[in-house]
Amino acid sequence: MDFIDKEIDNYCEVHTSEEGDLLKKVNRETHAKVLQPRMLSGHYQGRLLAMFSLMIRPKRILEIGTYTGYSALCLAEGLSEDGKLITIDVNEELETMVRGFFKDSDFNSKIEFIIGNALEIIPNLDETFDLVFIDADKLNYLNYYEVVIEKVRKGGFIISDNVLWSGKVADETKKDKDTLNLRAFNDRIHEDPRVENILLYIRDGLMIAQKK
Repeated sequence: MDFIDKEIDNYCEVHTSEEGDLLKKVNRETHAKVLQPRMLSGHYQGRLLAMFSLMIRPKRILEIGTYTGYSALCLAEGLSEDGKLITIDVNEELETMVRGFFKDSDFNSKIEFIIGNALEIIPNLDETFDLVFIDADKLNYLNYYEVVIEKVRKGGFIISDNVLWSGKVADETKKDKDTLNLRAFNDRIHEDPRVENILLYIRDGLMIAQKK
């Protein structure tokens, strides 16, 4: 993710509202205790996700890929009074840590944290979502998109993280599986008549798709 100019990136972060104390704790403990802490959404992207959610005021949010809970807490900031966020992750090892962060937040009663395979769980969810955030294994991005699109309301949003993949999606010489899958994913959304889309050049890339 070092393909964005560092000085501009730092300037943007400095001129972005600070993360709250709990998010700082999540950030700090993730970097201290968890492998691959760069997977964390982090301050800048987290504030963007919170802003999106606050603009949409969703009643129902679905997150695919919880990691240590940072992005879920950011997205929960915009939930309506009777709103709920469902977040799904396959990693049991982080469950105790993540549930602890959720318990310490103002949104604990609004967050449903499910451990398991999202592709098996989502078809059985009796919900219509206003906002979906995809940030899980890249090989299944297309599968996640197809399983959630019918559960998103008209006018609802699907946000997908890491779609620039450190810039490799734009380099035709890069042919590893993750890059090929993300390239196909970006093409699929861009060509899908069911949505309007924009790819944002932020951190590792965010694809925003709004269902028509």
